[in-house]
Amino acid sequence: MSSRRPERRAAIEAVGAEFLVADPDRIVTLRYACEHVTILVWALGTAVGEDPDQLAALHDTRLSMMLERTIDTTVRGVVYEGRGTLPPEVFETGRAVVERMCRKNEIPFAVLDADPAETEAWADEAHTAITALLARDRG
Repeated sequence: MSSRRPERRAAIEAVGAEFLVADPDRIVTLRYACEHVTILVWALGTAVGEDPDQLAALHDTRLSMMLERTIDTTVRGVVYEGRGTLPPEVFETGRAVVERMCRKNEIPFAVLDADPAETEAWADEAHTAITALLARDRG
C-alpha cells in the first residue's frame, strides 16, 4: 500500500499491508511497486488535497496512465473504488476509464460501490471483489 506520507507507515503495516512511499501524481513512483502484484486496487475515493483538478486527475489521466503501465506487469485484475468523498462525476469518469482500459487490455476488473465511511461493508465488498478476481480462470 502506498502513501505520500511516511508517517502513515505504522497504520498501513498494522493491517498487514506492505508500505511504499509513492505519489499517484507521479506514476513512475508506483510503476515498479506492481512488479509482483496480482491485483491492483485503486482506492482513492477519499483522497484529499487542496486542488480539486489534481484530485479529479487521480480518477482520469493518472488512473489511465497507471492502467497503461500495468499491461506488462504481473497485474491480472483491477479493483477501482467507485465511491467516496469526491464529486459523483469524478467517479463516473473513473469508472469509464477503468472499463475502457481494462476491456481494451483484457484485464478483469471490479468497481467498489460501498461507502468507504462504512468500513466493514467496504472491506467486505473489497474482499469479495479481490477473491473473485483471483479465482478467475486465466486459461
